[in-house]
Amino acid sequence: MSDTQQTPIESAPELGAPRAGAALPAAQPALPMWLPVTAGLLALLSLGGLGLAWQSMSRQQSLEQELVRRQELVQSNASEARSAAKSSQDLTRDTAAKVALLDARLAEVALQRGQLEELIQSMSRSRDENVIGDIEASIRVALQQTAITGSAEPLVITLKLADERLQRYKQPRMEGVRRAVARDMDRVKAVSVVDVSTLTIKLDEVVRLVDELPLIVNAEQAEAVKPKPQDERSKSAAKPAKAGSAGDKAADSGSLALWWAQASKTFSDTAALVWHETRSLIRVTRIDHPEAVLLAPEQAFFLRENLKLRLLNARLALLSRQFETAQADLRDSQEMLARYFDGRALKVKAASDLLRQVTGQARQVVVPRPDDTLAALSAAAAGR
Repeated sequence: MSDTQQTPIESAPELGAPRAGAALPAAQPALPMWLPVTAGLLALLSLGGLGLAWQSMSRQQSLEQELVRRQELVQSNASEARSAAKSSQDLTRDTAAKVALLDARLAEVALQRGQLEELIQSMSRSRDENVIGDIEASIRVALQQTAITGSAEPLVITLKLADERLQRYKQPRMEGVRRAVARDMDRVKAVSVVDVSTLTIKLDEVVRLVDELPLIVNAEQAEAVKPKPQDERSKSAAKPAKAGSAGDKAADSGSLALWWAQASKTFSDTAALVWHETRSLIRVTRIDHPEAVLLAPEQAFFLRENLKLRLLNARLALLSRQFETAQADLRDSQEMLARYFDGRALKVKAASDLLRQVTGQARQVVVPRPDDTLAALSAAAAGR
């Protein structure tokens, strides 16, 4: 482009110069002065435009080269980016596969952990349930034994063993059960229960004494045969008389004194014998129960056997926890003792005292149920 632009300038003829071989023109008029100046300015402007065009062309070329270089750089970067993207895509695929594998393993571990926790909880629950079931079963068996025997000792022992087992178990959820056991134990211990074994021993002692108890009819007969104090006084009076007569005989050997002494002795003895026989014929005695004195000797055996049967019935009633029946038999036995047997005898008094003790202690006592403990066991079994 620069060659094409310079060619016209070199081939252009100088202005005003005649071409060789050409005929000289005719005289021309002179050119104005501004024309060369204008042509020079136009030439300068042309040169300036050519310079600017050259500069713009060179800048354009440099820009094109820079654009090509940058395009190549971009293409290389793009290829690197594509390779990096591919590698990252592969890495992402591998990572996704690994993450999926890890998720699967994590899910499997979580499942195993859940199963393990459920197993541990089931084992813990089964252990707690076994403890609760054992304690509840033992308490119910103790309640049955208490109802049969009437003694609170089986229930107290069972509650004590349950408290010791819960203390060794050391489970927080069982603290409520342990407190309930302590409350029920205090309530059961506060009740005074009838000691049936002691009462039966006392009844056996009374049954043993029945054959040795004196009857009222025998006591009256023995009292009738027994010499009276007045007879004793008469005998004691006869002895001084005898002693006096011996002294008189020793002092006075007269027959009159001897006869008088013998006559006095004989008279006093005879009078004492007559008085004693007279008193034995007529005797006044207060009898509250006439049938006791009118009891025939052969009926005494059946009386004692009936009393034994009453006492044995009372013993069986105590053992079977029928306290009303036992009280009735004991009252009948006391009435028989007071009616037919001599109340002044020591053995009769001892038997009456034993019967009164048994009658006072043979009463129905209700052993409190361990409802607090059973409710606490039910709540613990329900997981509350």
